[in-house]
Amino acid sequence: MSNLEQARALVKRGQVMTVIAVTAIALCAVRALLFTPVERFQGPAQKIFYLHVPAAWSAFLAFGLVGIVSGLYLWLDDRRLDLFAEASAETGTILTAIVLITGPIWGKPIWGAWWVWDARLTSTLFLFFIFIGYHSLRAAVHDPQDRARFSAVLGILGAMLIPFIHLTVYLFRTQHPMPVVARPEGPTLPGVMLLTLLLSLGAFTLLYLGWTTLRYGIGRVREAREELHDATA
Repeated sequence: MSNLEQARALVKRGQVMTVIAVTAIALCAVRALLFTPVERFQGPAQKIFYLHVPAAWSAFLAFGLVGIVSGLYLWLDDRRLDLFAEASAETGTILTAIVLITGPIWGKPIWGAWWVWDARLTSTLFLFFIFIGYHSLRAAVHDPQDRARFSAVLGILGAMLIPFIHLTVYLFRTQHPMPVVARPEGPTLPGVMLLTLLLSLGAFTLLYLGWTTLRYGIGRVREAREELHDATA
């Protein structure tokens, strides 16, 4: 199988995974709305939690992998690693936008404001801007090697912010809720709520994999076509 055929196969695989993931997310939303109990203190607004938290998990997964793969690129100088980092960063940016949209929708009925300059919210917004800058950098630098190196460094720096974002609720006085699943004493959610959350986490993880595979495949297609053009020129 040629490089172009392999790349096209990746695109098709990513498309299938994305369709399955979007369907699964829709089903999780139905389960959250119709079959998951209303949280007694926050009321119906809390149900956005089942989209907000999985989107945040998937965004942090995306940016964490950008950092790891970018480090590997600087070590191995493999163009495929740069393409994967670019694809994962694009997916992570979209997922972070979902986090920043769903968070205020959840927070407005609870906090009485669409936005507060809370440590976690502010640091997540900063992470979003870092990766907007990452994409702008890739668009501005035309030399492929310089573009890959510069963006790898920025991708690593952005990924280093993720542990800080996780720890903000412990380090600062914050309005953001404390973790309800990743706790030393175990999850505090009732079983039916926890199951809904875990199903949604799985669906959003699949969405990350599908989007990233699709975008990586598109990058590989572009590379394969350029190689064919150079070979025939």
